[in-house]
Amino acid sequence: MAKIIYTHTDEAPLLATYSFLPIVEAYARTAGVGVETRDISLAGRIIALFPERLTAEQRIDDALAELGQLATTPEANIIKLPNISASIPQLKAAIAELQGQGYDLPAYPENPQSDDEKATRATYDKVKGSAVNPVLREGNSDRRAPASVKNYAKQHPHSMGAWSAESKTNVATMGHDDFRTNERSVVLEADDTLRIEHVTADGTVTVLKESIPVLAGEVVDGTFMNVAALDTFLAEQVQRAKDEGVLFSVHLKATMMKVSDPIIFGHVVKVFFPVVFEQYGDQLAAAGISANDGLGAVLSAVDALPDGAAIRSAIERGIADGPALAMVDSDKGITNLHVPSDVIVDASMPAMIRSSGHMWNAAGEEQDTLAVIPDSSYASVYQTVLDDCRANGAFDPATMGSVPNVGLMAKAAEEYGSHDKTFEIAEAGAVRVVNAAGDVLIEHQVGAGDIWRACQTKDEPIRDWVKLAVTRARASGVPAIFWLDETRAHDANLIAKVEKYLPEYDAALGGGDLTIEIMNPADATAYSLERIRKGEDTISVTGNVLRDYNTDLFPILELGTSAKMLSIVPLMNGGGLFETGAGGSAPKHVQQLVKENYLRWDSLGEFFALAASFEHLGDSTDNPRARILADTLDRATGTFLAENRSPGRKLGTIDNRGSHFYLALYWAEELAKQTEDAALGEAFAALAARLREDEQTIVDELLAVQGSPVDLGGYFRPDPAKASAVMRPSTTLNEALEGLDV
Repeated sequence: MAKIIYTHTDEAPLLATYSFLPIVEAYARTAGVGVETRDISLAGRIIALFPERLTAEQRIDDALAELGQLATTPEANIIKLPNISASIPQLKAAIAELQGQGYDLPAYPENPQSDDEKATRATYDKVKGSAVNPVLREGNSDRRAPASVKNYAKQHPHSMGAWSAESKTNVATMGHDDFRTNERSVVLEADDTLRIEHVTADGTVTVLKESIPVLAGEVVDGTFMNVAALDTFLAEQVQRAKDEGVLFSVHLKATMMKVSDPIIFGHVVKVFFPVVFEQYGDQLAAAGISANDGLGAVLSAVDALPDGAAIRSAIERGIADGPALAMVDSDKGITNLHVPSDVIVDASMPAMIRSSGHMWNAAGEEQDTLAVIPDSSYASVYQTVLDDCRANGAFDPATMGSVPNVGLMAKAAEEYGSHDKTFEIAEAGAVRVVNAAGDVLIEHQVGAGDIWRACQTKDEPIRDWVKLAVTRARASGVPAIFWLDETRAHDANLIAKVEKYLPEYDAALGGGDLTIEIMNPADATAYSLERIRKGEDTISVTGNVLRDYNTDLFPILELGTSAKMLSIVPLMNGGGLFETGAGGSAPKHVQQLVKENYLRWDSLGEFFALAASFEHLGDSTDNPRARILADTLDRATGTFLAENRSPGRKLGTIDNRGSHFYLALYWAEELAKQTEDAALGEAFAALAARLREDEQTIVDELLAVQGSPVDLGGYFRPDPAKASAVMRPSTTLNEALEGLDV
């Protein structure tokens, strides 16, 4: 039987799955398609790490590893929902919850000393950051707004804050001594095995990474951030924000960049509160309190320390004496510096741009902001957008064009964050990348505390990326721009490959006069914005990190959210990975559900991914009914949007569960109307009639549960029975689905 793998992930998407998956299973069954689940949630991945400590009933297979293998086969058909890219505070919280549920898991060692602690830390490191995506992404990314979503956004434009030419909002970035400017890049001439080593002034060699297999044509990069320069830069920006009377905010990605960015975040906290860490840093460190975990972690622990009151007072003075801090939650006093995973650059910057270039201050009011993005690799993209809005005003979602993305990410291409090649340097010296023959390919002089990292990009994914870009440009009739900077070492090597492969694929795919060219990120942004304002589309062809940024930036401006994107990963060996759009895993939605039994998560991304999955399965297995399910689901989703059945924002309106009911109704009606398969149409005609007749009863059953707290049995690992009961409260709908038979 052909099958679709539907992933269990985390937070709001996981809860939505308990409601939506029974609909998927019932409809797929009519086409002879099985739907299986795999648990790749943070909790599930943690449990899979320690089978030797758990009972037979508690053990679970390593589903992520299994899916990673499946993704290399032609049979792969995986629907991947957003998952937690775990920061250390999230990881610790998940471990604590699982321990409370009876799982004998070791605590996360903050400062491992013994061999056992170091081994435990290394094991937990496997699930930190964006650990899922590099395993599954055996293909490059094709993300775009479906026509139905774009048309809906034009007809129902979301709110955009007005922009003033006098806005003082800007981006601050280093531009020297950072990852971009220190980067060195080489292209391997032959297969080899590399190692990374640290050499001190007295010649002591420490191997940081023993064995890195590489292939001929592979691009290997090494770079570092000079933290002394970082601290100087940060101190200047704190003073600048105060002098200019704007909010101070820092924008990093401490989830994906699981090693480097929490360290950078810790430097920001220390620089903002110099007195606290000069006077009490040793005491905090001795108590296991790290600035890398954010101001919130410090505040939650200081009262237990001998000088706790003095430390708290020093923090309060630091806030009073410094510039106004951007707030994550003004009502609760949660600042931009409280939690490293609270302010993620790819989501926070477009949200700020949408809101007139403002963030929230402590009084709950909007204010101009200095957005600090230390590394200069892509900071110019956001500054270009800010300058454009200052000059031309806010964008108009009713008329603006679109910027779909083709992203290089196959085989962990440019994976800076979720890998084991980032190091905080313990002692001054040199870091070298050395080949099997002992030749030094890359070398940097580094100081104690500097952050050094490397990444790999294989040649085969680069070829596939170029081919996908040309394919999408030709299919859509839209210009494609490669966002690459010839003055950056890594990009210069990619440009050489693009210039080599582009003519080959362009000619093979028919050629033409369509614009396909290379621009640096700032110029590519300006070019795309100019076209957007004229209602024209432009494909951005980018590397992995910029793929992540652009697929939030432009959709949030165009559609109001990045969760409504069609996100297809054509796997290089013929399978398909269908991601349910960007947008994160929405922890605030879970909090609202627990408090009010109301889930605001919008599953539109799941609908798009499912239709693409059925289409791929229909074509790859010659299953006509799967193709019918795909076509009718697309039409049903169009009706869903036209009828405005997405979840509301307040009690008394339909939430995620109600939106699933209406999708099921519209889908059944479309299946009943199709004429390609009479038996299929007859079965769904009966279901459609039943759902339409019982519409009010079902809606009433779904609305009746709202307003009271619910018990899910866990946040990171809900109890399946409890979660299912909460997310499937309509007996009438449940019985109708169970009665579907072809």
